[in-house]
Amino acid sequence: MSRTVLIVEDTDLGLDALEVALDRMPGVGLRIVRTAEEALHCLGQDHAAGDICAVITDLHLPQMDGFELIETVRSRPGSGTLPILVISGDSDPGTPSRLKALGANAYFQKPFSPIEVRNRLEQLIYAS
Repeated sequence: MSRTVLIVEDTDLGLDALEVALDRMPGVGLRIVRTAEEALHCLGQDHAAGDICAVITDLHLPQMDGFELIETVRSRPGSGTLPILVISGDSDPGTPSRLKALGANAYFQKPFSPIEVRNRLEQLIYAS
């Protein structure tokens, strides 16, 4: 079965770092979208089929932000176990606890360690 990590990132710099970090993960492909709305569309189609195994999102996105994306994803039936990782330059000290309350599985502040992101993602998707 093919597994896909959905990346929601609106900057090329953020994408480049994630692509390097996640390159050649066994049995995992990447699908990249630039907005939360695109992510929700993909999840509506692909997650139902079991293709999307995790979401990695930025918080500061155009229109709908990452907080709203996580809240919307978690409100959908069957998405409670979908791993969600957040990577953001957000400096608000309340962000980690807010993300945890919304159901995010991990938070990495920019600049982030690509190895740490990959290790945490592997823990989440290969354990399931």
